[in-house]
Parts: sequence; C-alpha cells; structure tokens
Amino acid sequence: MCNIDTTQISPLLTSNPHKVVPHLELNLYLNQENPDLEQTSTPRIFSTHMPFHALPTSIPESGCKIIYICRNPMDQFISFRHFSLDNKFGEEDRHGGHVELDEAFDMFCDGVHLYGPFYEHIIGYWDAHLKNPDKVLFLKYEDLKDNIGLHVRKIAEFMGCPFSPEEEKRGLVEEISRVCSFDNLKNLEVNKSGSFNGRVNNSSFFRKGEVGDWANHLTPAMAERMEKLIKTKLQGSGLTHDNIVS
Repeated sequence: MCNIDTTQISPLLTSNPHKVVPHLELNLYLNQENPDLEQTSTPRIFSTHMPFHALPTSIPESGCKIIYICRNPMDQFISFRHFSLDNKFGEEDRHGGHVELDEAFDMFCDGVHLYGPFYEHIIGYWDAHLKNPDKVLFLKYEDLKDNIGLHVRKIAEFMGCPFSPEEEKRGLVEEISRVCSFDNLKNLEVNKSGSFNGRVNNSSFFRKGEVGDWANHLTPAMAERMEKLIKTKLQGSGLTHDNIVS
C-alpha cells in the first residue's frame, strides 16, 4: 500500500465541489440533451437536487448507488433563502426586488419550490431507501455534522469500499473528514472567489453550515407552523418530526 497524503492530491483543494462532482440538471444536462458521460472520469460521481420520482428510470434501474442527505427543513429554507439573495435569484422577474421573508416562507410551506415540496422530496428518497437499502443510503445533515467520521465509514461500506485496518491505523478516515469539512472547504481560496456556471458565486455555497441557524431568522409562530406541517406530512411514512429536525 502506498502511503499517500490525500490532503495533497484531493481535487477539492483546487476546484469547487460542484466542479469535482458534476451536477446533472445544472451542469451536464443544462445545455445538452444527451451529454457524453464517457468523457467523465471513473468512478463517476454526480449530484442532483431532483426528487426521486423525477429521476430517469435508468438511474433507479441501473447498478449505481444513491446517497441522499436530508436536512432540517427550517435550516434548509434559511440556507436556500440566503443563497438566493446572495446570487440575486428571481430579481429579474420582480423588477429588481426580492421576496420578503414572510412571503418566501409561505411559498416554502405551500410546496412552491424549484424541486417541489420538501416533504415529498424527503419521503420519496426515504421510501426508496426502505425498499432497497443497498441501493439508496438515507443520511441526515445533522448526523454528519455531529460525527463525520462515523458516516465516512458508513458511506465507504455502502459503496463497497470499507477502510482497511491499515487505512484506519494511519488515520485516513480523520484525514478525509478534515479535507471535506465545511470549515476547510470554506477557507480554501478556490471557494472564496469565482463562480459556478458564470452565475452563482462559489462563496455562496459556504455561508454557515450550522445546525439550528433557523432560530436566528424565523419567529416562534413560523417554527410552530413548520413543526405542525412536518408532523402532518410525514405521518405514516415511518419518519417522525424528531427524525428530521433533531
């Protein structure tokens, strides 16, 4: 085994993560109906925000594996709002203005979102995970933040590439966890400047990455409304409010 320091060779050190892991609908298929995926280096890793039911049938029916990351909807809403404001999304259609917080929150609760209602998004991948856990891995953002090393190991095992005793001994899990951490990526020069697709600032992908930041923006009434909505929409799915928000 070669004792290679992955911190010195990782493409994440010199490229924005969205360039390292191409986005299906916002990159590869944005301007091409049938891009030549053979030009993509192997093993091929892609990202998407599409709900499970919107994925081409070739994905669920293929041998590829899917890793889904669920996040507290309230944090998701605040994160996407800041992301949209930073990049001035929608201002062209609103004559230079932006949607106020109350209106944006109403729209989010009503399911008016680029990728559909958040609860359908979550349940879609959760159901797929229950039906085929070897195909779909369902993770929570909050759990990743709490114990990244545990989940790096879980992902490696899911992908059929568990860490060897030698790799564990030399601290490869901790090394990968550090390189891929939010704080490390945020402080890299490549993510402080430049843009994705010429429109989205690289820096806007790295605002806070905190768990529970919604409490600094939403009123108690908004939080109560969201909690009731989550409980109602998840009923019967096997997921609970506490599963999603904690």
